[in-house]
Amino acid sequence: MSTDDPVPTATSWTAPTAATTPATAGDATLRATVRVPGSKSITNRACVLAALSAGTTLVREPLDSRDARLMLAALRELGATAEHTADGLRISPLTQGDGETHVVLGNAGTVARFTPALAALGERTVHFDGDAAIRRRPLSPLLDALRTLGADIEDGPGEPGAPPFTVHGHGGLRGGEVDLDSSASSQFLSALLLAAPAFDHGVTVRLLGEVPSEPHIAMTLDMLRRFGAAPERRGREVHVPPATLTLADYAVEPDLSTAAPFVAAPLVTGGTVRIVGWPRETTQPGDWLRSLVAELGGEAVFERGADGSDVLRVSGDGRLAGRELDLHEVGELTPVVAAMLCFADGPSRISGVAHLRGHETDRLAALATELTALGGAVSETADGLVIGPAPLHAGTFHTYDDHRLVMAGAVLGLRVSGVEVENPATVGKTFPGFVDAWHAMLGAV
Repeated sequence: MSTDDPVPTATSWTAPTAATTPATAGDATLRATVRVPGSKSITNRACVLAALSAGTTLVREPLDSRDARLMLAALRELGATAEHTADGLRISPLTQGDGETHVVLGNAGTVARFTPALAALGERTVHFDGDAAIRRRPLSPLLDALRTLGADIEDGPGEPGAPPFTVHGHGGLRGGEVDLDSSASSQFLSALLLAAPAFDHGVTVRLLGEVPSEPHIAMTLDMLRRFGAAPERRGREVHVPPATLTLADYAVEPDLSTAAPFVAAPLVTGGTVRIVGWPRETTQPGDWLRSLVAELGGEAVFERGADGSDVLRVSGDGRLAGRELDLHEVGELTPVVAAMLCFADGPSRISGVAHLRGHETDRLAALATELTALGGAVSETADGLVIGPAPLHAGTFHTYDDHRLVMAGAVLGLRVSGVEVENPATVGKTFPGFVDAWHAMLGAV
């Protein structure tokens, strides 16, 4: 399967404006039911754990996107097999192998962070490299931790501790104790924990600094338990002992972070959107959106769909008040939340997200620049954004090869005519069908 973006390339997309003006509570007209694809975070974790398992795992309802395809391609290079079937994705374990191979990272943070440890478990020499953007994303703390645990990692010709680099596999890792600063990305910690059951002595990670996005760590620990590991969290320490992993069947939840713009739509325009398959219990950080809806004066309630599945019904009246929001645990939602707050009737502040400067792009700088260019009153702080009420106007919203910025641009287009979203194809990283789904929600197709 190709690792190219599975969506057409386009230079820009005119984000459609909602068909009606912002509605009042008694005159809301947006009525839509949407489905979002499987969670990227869960899909890629499930694929890694399946590749480390003793038997074959069927991963049901996986995400099919650029990041997911890059993960599957990486696992194949490392000796696993991944076969698409009518029921999902069937993954068989890694094999040792030998010789040299290349892992293409693209701009996929989970691939860049989760797969080097797997390469160290084998006997191949594995060269890692990707897009220019991935070379700027933080990786050094993880590579240094892997070296401490016994990995043989050679820096490439670029910046030390960043792609390109090479892992020389020697048939396993001893593991043991290691200090880790995971303040730049929770994925550093997840990467060690996911591979730890295959280390000779497991791993005990002593955390330095504050870890962002604790829900993603909870997700990792939960999935390790489902596959048969026994992780323990003791304050600033996380321990995963050696274990034989096995799980025949695993179902991926819908991606709640990808659902964010659809949750935002009825709050921004007025109306109701039903999101099919929203889990009542989950470790996904995107579930925080239900609390945000209530805080912003909307309603988010569970219903039972015609097929018996859970459905989240989100309703709003198009009126938003300014808010102060600490998004430290849900940083990936910042672009959509910032776009929403541009329509609030008072000032807002987003804090706790300094780590977003090391994501697909410097998201704080990008949001401040692009929202201001459209007339917004947006400025950066040390760890977030200040957003004041201001009338927005038409213009180009640049996306910096960042899928979450495409989604933010779509939200802006709900209320502002003539918003041109640059390079919408980059949304193929997590939701190749996003543009079509957005038009369908607004009745444009």
